[in-house]
Amino acid sequence: IKSIHLYTSFVAPYEKGWARLAPVEDWRSEVSKSFPPDRPSTRRYAPFPAAFVAPFHYENPARVAQAPLNINTSLDPKLAQFAKLAQSLRDYDAVENLQAAYGYYFDEMMWDEVANLFSDNATFEDGQRGVYVGRARIRKALDLIGPKGPQPGWLNTYMQLQPVIHVAADGRTAKARWQGMMQLAQPNTSGAHGLGVYENEYVKERGIWKISKLHFYTTALADYDLLWNKGPIPVAGPSTVLPPDRPPSEVYRAYPGVYVPPFHYHHPVTGKPIDGRQPADSVIRPK
Repeated sequence: IKSIHLYTSFVAPYEKGWARLAPVEDWRSEVSKSFPPDRPSTRRYAPFPAAFVAPFHYENPARVAQAPLNINTSLDPKLAQFAKLAQSLRDYDAVENLQAAYGYYFDEMMWDEVANLFSDNATFEDGQRGVYVGRARIRKALDLIGPKGPQPGWLNTYMQLQPVIHVAADGRTAKARWQGMMQLAQPNTSGAHGLGVYENEYVKERGIWKISKLHFYTTALADYDLLWNKGPIPVAGPSTVLPPDRPPSEVYRAYPGVYVPPFHYHHPVTGKPIDGRQPADSVIRPK
């Protein structure tokens, strides 16, 4: 490791949470005050509820074509199978990085950069809002979530966790499942916790991996103060301001309802389809 720079953009006490966090003039810890640094900070900024985006060291991945592998398989025919495996691994990494970039842009509400990650005819489905088709429509739909760019007092964190990625044998498409955890806030409102699952599809266009289908299933959402048992928040339905191009592809209830989003892959051990539905005889009913 040559250099580590942790941009602390969000610190909040457990009680009262992040929604009502007030700005302070000096938010350094007592340790940092008593143990001064060798050099001043390379960048001065204020954390949440102020708005700040840590700089990116990379370009938007949907704008950069992957450099081809230079493996001369004519020297040894056996190299062909390893070249195919190497390309598959590179495609896997590209899809993982693409989704990670989506997470960073989405958190900061950088809607133009988010929309540029999608293919020309991609679809976007968030919870029960319905399906938006095409990059231009997806860009407009993102405005339903909030204003463009980081805003003081807004928290829009969607973590991209536990990826299960499958790249097609031809290397042109891929599918992936991700776990999502949400931390949300707007000025003068209560904060919210949330959980969800992504079931996404990807396509390689002109050598560049892009999102062809994003479907985020909101499985739980609750008020920060009231918590899960007293403050479940219903999932938002289709907008009347910007109606979707298609109705929701699946109708379900988030917590306290029980719903397991379908899996795009079979069980890795049994090889059988995964059925997350709860059998009727396994439901525990009060006496």
